[in-house]
Amino acid sequence: MAQIIAEVSRTFNEFLLLPNRTRTDCSPATVDLRTPLSRHRVGERAAIELHAPFTSAIMQAVSSPELAIALARNGGLSFLHHNQPIEDQAAAVRQVKHFKAGFVTSDTNVRPEDTLGHLLGVMRRTGHSTAAVTHDGTATGRLLGLVTSRDFHPQRHDLAGSVAGRMTPVADLPHAPADTTLSEANARLWDERLDCLPLLDARGHLQHLVFRSDYSDNKRFPHQLVDPAKRLRVGAGINTHDYRERVPALLEAGVDALCFDSSDGYSDWQAEALAWVKENHPDVPTGGGNVVDGEAFAFLAEAGADFVKVGVGGGSICITRDQKGIGRGQASAVLDVAAARDAFLERTGEYVPICSDGGLVHDYHVALALAMGADFVMMGRYFARFDQAPGAKVPTREGFVKEYWGEGSNRARNWQRYGQGGQEMVFEEGVDGYVPYAGDLNEGLAVTTAKLRTTMVSCGSTTLPVFRSTARLTLVSDQSFEESHANVILRDTPATLA
Repeated sequence: MAQIIAEVSRTFNEFLLLPNRTRTDCSPATVDLRTPLSRHRVGERAAIELHAPFTSAIMQAVSSPELAIALARNGGLSFLHHNQPIEDQAAAVRQVKHFKAGFVTSDTNVRPEDTLGHLLGVMRRTGHSTAAVTHDGTATGRLLGLVTSRDFHPQRHDLAGSVAGRMTPVADLPHAPADTTLSEANARLWDERLDCLPLLDARGHLQHLVFRSDYSDNKRFPHQLVDPAKRLRVGAGINTHDYRERVPALLEAGVDALCFDSSDGYSDWQAEALAWVKENHPDVPTGGGNVVDGEAFAFLAEAGADFVKVGVGGGSICITRDQKGIGRGQASAVLDVAAARDAFLERTGEYVPICSDGGLVHDYHVALALAMGADFVMMGRYFARFDQAPGAKVPTREGFVKEYWGEGSNRARNWQRYGQGGQEMVFEEGVDGYVPYAGDLNEGLAVTTAKLRTTMVSCGSTTLPVFRSTARLTLVSDQSFEESHANVILRDTPATLA
């Protein structure tokens, strides 16, 4: 006879937070949203800490390089999807790692003997207007000069002419040694009215470029998630089929974290794959999942998972529960796994973060997930709405929408994730549809973050660990849920003052 779990399977909609005392030093400005991504011992810091508790889902319709860049600039982390050839996923990782974040590794490089036509093609391909002229045309060659889009015009200059004829020679360029700090470089850019400052090693080889245009941009994003080389961080999803080939390629491309992506992570296949990664590449944080109970969490934590994703069937695009009868209400799953995480900590002295993946319908659900014990959340539908997501923007009579499709849909056919037998999808576990268009990620995430900060303040917390340990939750009846919403006829247009 099947074992019946006595507790009702509950969703985030069934809970509300109770306010705690808010002290005078508790304000949105003092809230610290840093949270660990990976396993660490008590008293030590995680190898990677998120600056904001947001990650993007491992989905074709969500985690593009463009979205990964935008999210990392806001302190979160994207996991680029694996339902693509290994070389394509590695190229996507490189695209994020090469993005300008303070010290820039030049990706627009030519030789002095190259033609202006070739230079124009390189600039169009990279989208950048400043090119380094090096002796061998590489990003670390001996710097001979710089050439920008202001130094030539396709209609005024012979594109068969050489770059050397239009570049500014290095002898006439202000430059600085490679050990120059970012603050020192920015000071020179402004004091000497420079647009670009090359940093060279003792042999005159180019190491980095620092641009004045990045100064205000970096000030706009003070919580960027970067590695020690000041490059944006990015994660990547992997599967239990080709990980022996995929993982080394992703690491060579510079990936910062990995996550096994499976609709059901409680399996020997995932445990074996985790063990292989931790044995052969122990320094890269690698997550596992998905699970919905403490027993499955402990299984993956013992197998070596550095973090564990929680949630089966709760995503807006997912129909696993309808198709297979497998899953659990997301609130119940997070509460159960969080208790197991704390028990694992007590037993081993190691803290294994958990990620709430799915079931987040409203912004306040993020706060509920974190209060219930999640260290960070993973969202698909939320991020698919923004400009940076890869789905097409489609006009309708009611306004614009964005394409959004599940990994278990016929469109994605991600057989590696669902394990239905063989190298194909037998039936769908996701759908193909649309979500309301929400504009720019930077603006949308700023609003969600503001809501999270103010919720934490109302609960008397300025850090996520304190929020988790002191939050008080109450169950919500149907009538109480109805009472939570506006109950008036809303204006179609804003009121104006007389």
